[in-house]
Amino acid sequence: MKYIVLLGDGMSDYPIPELNNRTPLTEAKTPHMDLVACKGITGSVRTIPHDFPPGSDVANLSILGYDPARYYTGRAPLEAASMGVELNSVDTAFRCNLVTLRPVGNDMIMEDFSAGHISTEEASQLITGIDKRLGSEDIRFYPGISYRHLMVWKKDSIDLKLIPPHDISGRGIREHLPSGREREEIIRLMNDSQMILSNHKVNKRRAEEGLRQANSIWLWGHGSRPHLPTFKEKYGLSGSVISAVDLLKGMGIYAGLESINVPGATGYLDTDYRGKVRYALSELRKKDFVYLHVEAPDEASHNGNLDDKIRAIEDFDSLVVGEIIKGMQEVGDLRILLMTDHFTPLSIRTHTADPVPFAIYPCSGDPDGVERFDESILKSGSIHLEKGYELMDYFIKEKNLR
Repeated sequence: MKYIVLLGDGMSDYPIPELNNRTPLTEAKTPHMDLVACKGITGSVRTIPHDFPPGSDVANLSILGYDPARYYTGRAPLEAASMGVELNSVDTAFRCNLVTLRPVGNDMIMEDFSAGHISTEEASQLITGIDKRLGSEDIRFYPGISYRHLMVWKKDSIDLKLIPPHDISGRGIREHLPSGREREEIIRLMNDSQMILSNHKVNKRRAEEGLRQANSIWLWGHGSRPHLPTFKEKYGLSGSVISAVDLLKGMGIYAGLESINVPGATGYLDTDYRGKVRYALSELRKKDFVYLHVEAPDEASHNGNLDDKIRAIEDFDSLVVGEIIKGMQEVGDLRILLMTDHFTPLSIRTHTADPVPFAIYPCSGDPDGVERFDESILKSGSIHLEKGYELMDYFIKEKNLR
């Protein structure tokens, strides 16, 4: 048996008045996801343990079968692994977003946590410039993809509380600035970056073209290097992870999975869905397990764009789930786990810790026979897990959790 996880990031949502209190998952045309749900086993799973932040890092760690209470050390160290940045025992890694801030009165509004989904080429020039001016023996900045970058501080035992920028979209930053012992240094770096970025030729060109400027960095998601048993040690399977975002790539690397780079994979609406499927099927011919992650629904949710979220869900259904179903015969016996990692409600434009729906197809027992893959599965499904990391055990080991 071979296994694939098909994960649409942030697909789950709350009922929306404009949709007659239906959710985007219910409103979208998703015949392939509905088929998986109808002919499979369905249920709910709590991917975010109580007292943990509702982020993709915690959620996907759970889905991969790792208990966050034992293995979670922060988001940025996972991204560092994908970027090839080695962390030692005294290093603390930080996610470094390029963002757009807008002055309003005596505050600044988080206008865009992605700086208009700035291109990787432009962003690399900006982060390189920041590293030249603000980098030191103890602090370094590393360019990543689009707005997502990395800072490493050679300092351990850091006391900080940092807020993800997508959690405060459209809100003032003053009451969400860093707190904790090292807050002044983090605020200084963010303030100093604004002076550097405001004069950079990339931003001047973007202003001339009517594009949003990346006028500040925003630091968050800090942590130290994690230590995970490999996926093969846990499940006896070789595997790969396919994602456009460094978080998922790095998580896979720490789990001993091969990170597959797909040309044209952007983490946004324009990502190459079919390319991801081609690479996934190719990997399944050689390996036992593939984790295929699509970021687009989550990005649309953070932007508060209903039409984009429905489009992203429908593209995921037709171009990923549908194509994997078509290609199942190419790789022999294949089992699919279809799910999302967390809710990202359009009404609040950030993540929540609600349990999420999942479906497994084909199933070893009688199918649940539900009609759709959407949030209704949370009640109508036959399996309900409070410990998210147990889902992978069921998916692969077929433990009886009904």
